[in-house]
Amino acid sequence: MVAAVILALSAPALRAQRPSQPSAPQAPSASPDYSIKKNVNLVVLHVSVVNDRGQFVPGLKESDFHVMEDKADQKISVFSQEDVPVSMGLVIDNSGSMRDKRPQVNAAALTLVKTSNPQDEAFVVNFNDDFYLDTVHDFTNDVNEMKDALERIDARGSTALYDAVIGSLDHLKKGSKDKKVLLVVTDGVDNASRRTLANAVQEAQRSDALIYSVGIFSDDDIKHNRGDMKKARRALTELATSTGGLAFFPENVADTQAICTQIARDIRNQYTVAYYPTNSARDGSYRTVQISVAPQRGYGKLQVRTRTGYYARGPALTSSAGAGN
Repeated sequence: MVAAVILALSAPALRAQRPSQPSAPQAPSASPDYSIKKNVNLVVLHVSVVNDRGQFVPGLKESDFHVMEDKADQKISVFSQEDVPVSMGLVIDNSGSMRDKRPQVNAAALTLVKTSNPQDEAFVVNFNDDFYLDTVHDFTNDVNEMKDALERIDARGSTALYDAVIGSLDHLKKGSKDKKVLLVVTDGVDNASRRTLANAVQEAQRSDALIYSVGIFSDDDIKHNRGDMKKARRALTELATSTGGLAFFPENVADTQAICTQIARDIRNQYTVAYYPTNSARDGSYRTVQISVAPQRGYGKLQVRTRTGYYARGPALTSSAGAGN
């Protein structure tokens, strides 16, 4: 019975949309070690701090930050501000309504890749009523491979957004970088997933991933499908804000280019703040996180953004000799 429950809750694996011949393995590039040596209890937060004009605030010190978990003060153990490479998933709606929008969305997604850290690694997932890994490798830093994956457009069917997000979060665990990011682009409400928004948000909160979402809703959709568009907007906002990312709702698909440039800038200008929680219980409970920054002269009112909480690890599973006999 336990095994059946585990299978039911496991994330569906991404599938390759089209069979392809694997290319030669990519040689690892020599790069600095950006990894954080993690103890299982270390909580890592990626924190954006901007002024009242939305500009990144540089030069902050560890002493400027105050972290609370479930309203209890926490002592910062790791602090840095570096442009670290990330493992990234580009999760793009490929349903029928996206057909005319995909060329501009693809160009915007490639802009994100090109303006991000050159040591980033990424994959592409196209989704409609199912979802597919369309890069040849699990992760790649080859822009041409990502371009080919994005251009595998067969816009049709419905929108299984939540399933695609959950599957992509699971695939993101294979990434070699400590910092993980998902870009999610869609133009409609989920109408085909087997999983729910609550499932997707919970999986996002169990991961360390930042989610940036872009909802491209037409004036006609907003006018005639107000309820669905409100639901879609709420879903994209919740996925982003719960993980410390941002949600965007451009008036025109052409605006996605500037949005992806802004997302790349946000990812590359964040503080890393980590702590060992005073509540060390491995009980699988959800813990709320709040972080604040001391006022800085000349920067006006500061806006501080990070994930709203996380799930503590559960107790280690043990097996008994002769179990099941």
